[in-house]
Amino acid sequence: MLTSIAERIMYCLTGKTPNSVGPVEMSETSDGYDFLEVKPGRVLRVRHILPSCPGGREEEEFVEEKNGGQGLVHCKRRITVYRNGQLVIENLGATLRSEILHCRNGNSEPAGTLEVELSDFTSTGNEVGGKESDAPPGKRRKRKPKKVIMVDCQRQVTCCKGTHSDVVLFFIHGVGGSLDIWKEQLDFFSKLGYEVVAPDLVGHGASTAPQIGAAYSFYALAEDMRCIFKRYAKKRNILVGHSYGVSFCTFLAHEYPDLVHKVVMINGGGPTALEPSLCSIFNMPTCVLHCLSPCLAWSFLKAGFARQGAKEKQLLREGNAFNVSSFVLRAMMSGQYWPEGDEVYHAELTVPILLVHGMHDKFVPLDEDQRMAEILLITFLKVIEEGSHMVMLECPETVNTLLHEFLLWEPETQSTAAEDTGNE
Repeated sequence: MLTSIAERIMYCLTGKTPNSVGPVEMSETSDGYDFLEVKPGRVLRVRHILPSCPGGREEEEFVEEKNGGQGLVHCKRRITVYRNGQLVIENLGATLRSEILHCRNGNSEPAGTLEVELSDFTSTGNEVGGKESDAPPGKRRKRKPKKVIMVDCQRQVTCCKGTHSDVVLFFIHGVGGSLDIWKEQLDFFSKLGYEVVAPDLVGHGASTAPQIGAAYSFYALAEDMRCIFKRYAKKRNILVGHSYGVSFCTFLAHEYPDLVHKVVMINGGGPTALEPSLCSIFNMPTCVLHCLSPCLAWSFLKAGFARQGAKEKQLLREGNAFNVSSFVLRAMMSGQYWPEGDEVYHAELTVPILLVHGMHDKFVPLDEDQRMAEILLITFLKVIEEGSHMVMLECPETVNTLLHEFLLWEPETQSTAAEDTGNE
């Protein structure tokens, strides 16, 4: 204890950089770990587990299902952005069964109009549900939209079993975490026959930690995840992200809509553009953050878990979570700048998405995930009452069950849906 305090005092006085996190060994494969050099000197540790019994005819079956129209979804919506900041989303046609779409008022509608007010928008009272009110015709004034975006495509959404040889699960952690926080999920799904991939973000776990702040910007990290994705992706890829890692899942789903099959967002927050906070403790000098690291770790434990006992502390140690240098932590927080990732960006996604939220999460309020459920086209929202921000560590069995059910889910065929509508 005295040694630790002495080290922090010396660090504050000298301003020296702490030891960088680096890979244990620079080999292509070691005990299921790959070390991938995405850029010169920028090496990421990746946990890559291949199924012991790869599938046989699954790819042919997937092609047959695609030709037969099984799980075919017609995604069609109009997104209108007005100059005053108002966003109106119109779902055109019944794309899926009604229980998949979650609205703020608790009602579920397969088709309709959703009016969203952005943070800077103040309603004028002239629009209700995206339509003009019953004002006198002489005083009615038609507004000109700033931008209109049409989403009209068909998606092939099928069941993804562990025996399918064309399915890969990607797990992306958030700030301060590591691939080890996914241990229970990696073990569970690899035993079911899934191919799983989980990287350490740069500066985390056993990946290299450059001492340049720009190395930790959103765009630099997104390019890392693009390299990981292109290296391991197959025909049907499932992205699972936690906290900040959700942003990279969203980025990949938007960039590769034909390759990303489904997405799972765990405590990821609302569909808002990223911008670093100007009034944050992480804006303090690195040496000060280093001295405060025990307090920060304790605060993370208190806010990240529903309970703060010996079990939770052990889970943090085993998951190698919140074990990054103060420089990396400060650079990660200040590098969260992604203006493109706004509500319109999220509304354009047509991939099915599962939202998982821990009820006791003190970092991400529930209403942010509810907002996300409004904006996304095809989404489930599942709340785990006994979980918090680190819900995958607290409630691994519940999280694994929800993820597995989502992987096996596929929508009804259009012909079946049409028959049901006719019978009604």
